[in-house]
Amino acid sequence: MKGGKSKAETKKADNKLSVKKKGVGADKVSKKAGKKEKAVKDPNKPKRPASAFFVFMEEFRKQYKEKHPNNKSVSVVGKAGGDKWKSMTEAEKAPYVAKAEKRKSEYNKSLQAYNKKKAEGANAAEEEEEESDKSKSEVNDDEDDDESGEEDDDE
Repeated sequence: MKGGKSKAETKKADNKLSVKKKGVGADKVSKKAGKKEKAVKDPNKPKRPASAFFVFMEEFRKQYKEKHPNNKSVSVVGKAGGDKWKSMTEAEKAPYVAKAEKRKSEYNKSLQAYNKKKAEGANAAEEEEEESDKSKSEVNDDEDDDESGEEDDDE
């Protein structure tokens, strides 16, 4: 065989490749096994409030678009807003911090109401289950009594 590989060389190469494949496959399996499933989010839960920086950015975006109407890049606006926020003094940031605090207090109130409503809903669901279980058992008891009477007649 001119220029061909011998059987021994081919087996060595195959073994090396197969070892690599096993290693890669094992890594993938172990990574997938370690991941947890995401919890389902309740769409009725109130959203967290924006921080002072994001309150500032709401206003800054409007001003920036007025000055630069041809700019379509989101990243440029974000960088400019970040730079401006860093250069602002605490006194200049104060109104945005106050708005953020107000939104946070409103969020806390709505979250408490949501949690209370959710707890009441869970309690109501538990009570319904207890009542339905009770009625099922009573119905089953009545059926058992009827069946036992019928069985006595057959004997």
